[in-house]
Amino acid sequence: MEEFYTIQGEGAFQGQAAYFIRLGGCDVGCVWCDVKESWDASVHPLAGVNEIAEKAKRSGCSIAVVTGGEPVMYDLNELTTALHAVGLNTHLETSGAYTITGSWDWVCLSPKKFKAPVDSAYSLANELKVVVYNKSDFDWALQHAAKVHQDCKLFLQPEWSKEKEMVPQIVDFVKFNPKWQVSLQIHKYMNIP
Repeated sequence: MEEFYTIQGEGAFQGQAAYFIRLGGCDVGCVWCDVKESWDASVHPLAGVNEIAEKAKRSGCSIAVVTGGEPVMYDLNELTTALHAVGLNTHLETSGAYTITGSWDWVCLSPKKFKAPVDSAYSLANELKVVVYNKSDFDWALQHAAKVHQDCKLFLQPEWSKEKEMVPQIVDFVKFNPKWQVSLQIHKYMNIP
């Protein structure tokens, strides 16, 4: 769908320079998705993996983030091979709704209620990021945290339109559950794409 060089706005690498590769196509269908234009893959041009990797390398940063849409709808082996060949660290942002392919240096698993992650996604997660839209999402977060390995970083992130309402509840939850951390979409606060 698009490629751009920016700042990672959320999660464990928040604030670091990163080259984003957003793949078109998603059938998870989150009602609060902020990139619904990514859902229909047929409206986005195809690009070769080597071309994508070279553009990412020219950015000068060390991190290539593959996101979507839902990137794991596709076999990502060739893309990650090309990114590694030019010396980039590969980061994946996924709901885990499909089997994860490719060779990843970091996997951010963000499960969605609309389409549950496959079981194999949990063991690959370096970071679990749960979007908090309402109070029931805290129980949802705990259910998924029980499935990842003990070194997986745990993040709670307010859904952007409910940020004012949910941040105080997230702060309280984290104070009572200190293995969790708050993730804010700092790129939205700073108006960075």
